[in-house]
Amino acid sequence: MNKKTIEDIKVKGQPVLVRVDFNVPQDDTGRITDDRRIRAALPTINYLREHGARVILTSHLGRPKGVTPKYTLAPVARHLAELIKSPVPLLPDCLGEEVERKTAAMHDGEVVLLENVRFHPEEEKNDPAFAAGLAKLAKIYVNDAFGTAHRAHASTEGVAHIIPGVAGYLMKKELAYLGDALGNPKRPFIAILGGAKVKDKIGVIEQLMGKVDRLIIGGGMAYTFFKAQGYEIGKSLLDETSLDFCRQTLAKAGDKLLLPVDVVIGDANPFDVGPDSVKSQVVTAESIPSDWQGVDIGPETIRKFSQAVQGAGTVVWNGPMGIFEFERFAVGTRAIAKALAQSGAVTIVGGGDSAAAVEQLGFAEKMTHISTGGGASLEFLEGKILPGVAALQDR
Repeated sequence: MNKKTIEDIKVKGQPVLVRVDFNVPQDDTGRITDDRRIRAALPTINYLREHGARVILTSHLGRPKGVTPKYTLAPVARHLAELIKSPVPLLPDCLGEEVERKTAAMHDGEVVLLENVRFHPEEEKNDPAFAAGLAKLAKIYVNDAFGTAHRAHASTEGVAHIIPGVAGYLMKKELAYLGDALGNPKRPFIAILGGAKVKDKIGVIEQLMGKVDRLIIGGGMAYTFFKAQGYEIGKSLLDETSLDFCRQTLAKAGDKLLLPVDVVIGDANPFDVGPDSVKSQVVTAESIPSDWQGVDIGPETIRKFSQAVQGAGTVVWNGPMGIFEFERFAVGTRAIAKALAQSGAVTIVGGGDSAAAVEQLGFAEKMTHISTGGGASLEFLEGKILPGVAALQDR
């Protein structure tokens, strides 16, 4: 990575604005149900504290329309204070006179959290005056929010054009693992793509096809590939706009592309009727009845996919193999997670549903790296420039 990091600058006595990604799930009581993103930012926060910086954290939470109490970062401030065993006051806003006064009064090593930056619509518009208001609070900017680095917002990109911007440890780690996977992978290099729609991953497929030794496709995406081969797919997910792309990919990829050979099908959508009300059976990929739908990969596919992973040097995985939200239809996703955990390969799990599945199924500790950014990791794998990274200072 050719970007400067927090280790390349002097931070003692400096007010440092740190963009973190504290967009974490909460229950109805405000209790944080998954604090992985908060914990991922701790190395950067602790380094800055220990080196005498005045740490001003900024993040978004949800998609509020103006000031929305439901999306306050107060629960996050409380949780972070417990993790770092030090007070983390939540300031009443993310900019303005009161915020300027309180941040100016900070001492070395102290941490504050600004209120939800998306309470202001100017954030997502990357409004220059709004970015200047944020930049006014600090002398140095640190971006440690890889999950939002694909967005050119005021707090992710605009600020870095006003005060010097560097990467935090999480950003550095994400770029290192994903960068090595694309640029210098240990071979054989295998990519596993799942999830719902082919169109969301066309750029990734095009980029990876020339780099990987094997491309495995499962999950909802597989049914559009089946349809492109002329198979009946019943009521399975179909991305009709991507059929031509699937036909072209099938023609070009040859043996490099590995698709399911059997699938688990259900007679109803488990989201509509509940998983226990769904009758299921295993059929070959070309034998799906017209009134049934695919819900998971089948046992022979699990065996083939797992076998391909066992000899791998690097595996990048983005997207579940079935409707993993339900135990009955998480069998394929669990099997792939287990295969990665036992493979001995460098295993990189893209964010979003893949990361959630690995966490939920108990395999997180066995993976080399789990990305904190679903959309950002996809765009990086597509070869796109991430605005939040591009704006940081080069070494």
